[in-house]
Amino acid sequence: MDLNADLGEGFGAWQLGDDDALLDVVTSANVACGFHAGDPSTMYRVCRTASEKGVAVGAQVGYRDLAGFGRRRIEYTRTDLRDDILYQIGALEAFCRAAGDRVRYLKPHGALYNTAAVDELQAGAVVDAVLAWDPALPVLCQPGSVLAVAAVEAGLTVVGEGFADRGYLADGRLVPRSAPGALVHSPADVVTRAVRMAVSGSVVAVDGSMVACPIRSICVHGDTPGAVDLARAVRAGLEGHMAVRPFA
Repeated sequence: MDLNADLGEGFGAWQLGDDDALLDVVTSANVACGFHAGDPSTMYRVCRTASEKGVAVGAQVGYRDLAGFGRRRIEYTRTDLRDDILYQIGALEAFCRAAGDRVRYLKPHGALYNTAAVDELQAGAVVDAVLAWDPALPVLCQPGSVLAVAAVEAGLTVVGEGFADRGYLADGRLVPRSAPGALVHSPADVVTRAVRMAVSGSVVAVDGSMVACPIRSICVHGDTPGAVDLARAVRAGLEGHMAVRPFA
């Protein structure tokens, strides 16, 4: 099982999360590419440290929305969104190459992640960007989502992702951050959920129902309070049942 976190989400003098500490714990790093967060120096630093520690780097592509941290839905034409995503992959690839590595997968961020999970146009734009960049590049997304289906139909590799610290609706979608139950705060509950998803491929939704969640990677958000300790606890819980290593 892979353990991933969103990293490189600072911007200029503004720092968010402890990237270096998380890179000692996770096996994959979703690195912000400068549109929703991140800047060139931050991208290079995270790529270099990840390469040194054997952590796989993925392009976490998002809307052009620094002010809203990429958490506000934006309407695009399919080609405009495709090109914005391509731009971000290329930017991160430059820093990966400088660090002696390469971009190993793609994961949408925030509102783009949630929108592409249900919207065919935006899911199609993500798929178009990956096809244009490298059809061998895996897409990390929610299993069963519109993006997952579109990517598989296009011949791309899809890696199912689960969220140990986020609430789920009965239909398998994430609880919106503005709604009660969006975040799971108890470290013990987060670890239990992570292990359940990894071992049985299921998660308990906010209404108490059991939802199928076949995954190969688990995300712990790097901006969650106590994220480093939480990631360590999740990794320890997973290692009690299986090996923890990058999927890409």
